[in-house]
Amino acid sequence: MISSNMSQPWAVHLRGYNHSMKRVLLSWSSGKDSAWALHLLRRQADIELVGLLTTLNSEFDRVAMHGTRRSVLEAQAAAARLPLWNVPLPWPCSNEAYEALMADACKRAVDERVDAIAFGDLFLHDIRAYREKQLASTGLEPLFPLWEIPTPALAREMIAGGLRAKLACVDTKQLPESFAGREFDASLLRDLPPEADPCGENGEFHTCVYGGPMFTEPIKLEAGEVVNRDGFVYADFL
Repeated sequence: MISSNMSQPWAVHLRGYNHSMKRVLLSWSSGKDSAWALHLLRRQADIELVGLLTTLNSEFDRVAMHGTRRSVLEAQAAAARLPLWNVPLPWPCSNEAYEALMADACKRAVDERVDAIAFGDLFLHDIRAYREKQLASTGLEPLFPLWEIPTPALAREMIAGGLRAKLACVDTKQLPESFAGREFDASLLRDLPPEADPCGENGEFHTCVYGGPMFTEPIKLEAGEVVNRDGFVYADFL
């Protein structure tokens, strides 16, 4: 007779395997940094990605800051084979309202057995400290897969690795408005002013990713209008 401990060795194996997998929700901006974070996380055998967490401006139905349309965002999620966790933000949105809505998202994550939330931050310590503070009481672990990778090398690695993105927003205090809508490629890196960060981490620009190893297939983007709002130039993509 087979002992009860040995009758289902596969069950013991699976229990151990599942326990070792970290369920991760990825903060998704629709841009290159979160997309590359997705790529790196997928290469870790102990990570199970469960969704893309995104804030949407309810007034304009677009991703906050980047201005990416919901339709493009949904196409990105489909190409990434991950469900979207949309957090609709009122406009205007106070910091208190933002934090309350994100607290609700964190509660949902905990209820769905998520272990951690990953972010595409690169080197801004105040932003990282804020995220760590907001998650401290939730039981969710903050992850930063791109943290302090030198941005010149990171930008080249993204491009060489097949990531494709376009500049969706440009801060005209830091870059000429002609950069809006341009491809994030080696030519762009050469044309950036020497004081500009190659990944735009200081807010010089934001991107809309449409292809790369994190997607099953590229997204077809059509260029829309380019508008200037309060010193920020937005290139729309359909």
